[in-house]
Amino acid sequence: MGFYSRHIFPRVMDRVLGTRMISRERRVALDPARGHVLEIGFGTGLNLPHYPSAVTKLTVIDSNQMLADRVARRVSEARVPVEEIRLDASGRLPFEDASFDSVVTTFTLCSIDDVRSALQEMRRVLRADGHFLFLEHGRSTDPRVAKRQDFFNPVQKLIGCGCNMNRAIGDLVSQCGFRIEKLDRYLMPDTPRMVGELYRGIASREA
Repeated sequence: MGFYSRHIFPRVMDRVLGTRMISRERRVALDPARGHVLEIGFGTGLNLPHYPSAVTKLTVIDSNQMLADRVARRVSEARVPVEEIRLDASGRLPFEDASFDSVVTTFTLCSIDDVRSALQEMRRVLRADGHFLFLEHGRSTDPRVAKRQDFFNPVQKLIGCGCNMNRAIGDLVSQCGFRIEKLDRYLMPDTPRMVGELYRGIASREA
C-alpha cells in the first residue's frame, strides 16, 4: 500500500461514508442483523454504532488495516464484543461452514478483486437460516448512465483504490448461491448518479 492508499484515501472515505445521510442507510441495512455477525470489509468501523441489540458478537475481517487509532477507538466504544481478523492472501475465509447467523457488507463488494469467489465464501460460512445483508453502490439501471460508468471505471479504480462503479450488485449476489429476499434500488441524494446508485438488500442461502 502506498502513501495515498494508506493515509489519504481512508480519511477521505471515512468522511464521505460517515455522513448522517449514509449513517441512516447503514442503520436500515443492519437492522435485520442477529446473533453472531461476520462483517466483510470492516474498513474504519463506521458500521459499529448501527448494529442492533440482537447482535451478540461481531467478527470483522479486512485485508488491510486503515486508520488504526480511529478503528481502535470505535471498537472500544462498540456495544458488542468485536473480534478483528486479517484476511490472508488465499482469500478463503478462516471459518468453518455455517458459522454465522448474519454476514454483512457495506460499500465493500465494489472493491473486491475476485468478488464472485468472495460471495461464494460468504455463502459457505452463513448458516442455513441466516441472512446476508448488504448496502452497496453499483451499476445504474439507466443504460446511458451505465455506459458512462463503464467508460470511467478505469479512472474510478485508480483514484478509488480498486473501487468499481459498474458492478451489478443484485445480479452478482443472486448468481453466487444466494436468494434475494428484498432489494431496494435508489439514488443517494445530492450524489452524481454514476457513483450514487445504491443497492440495499437481504439475501438467504439457496438450498
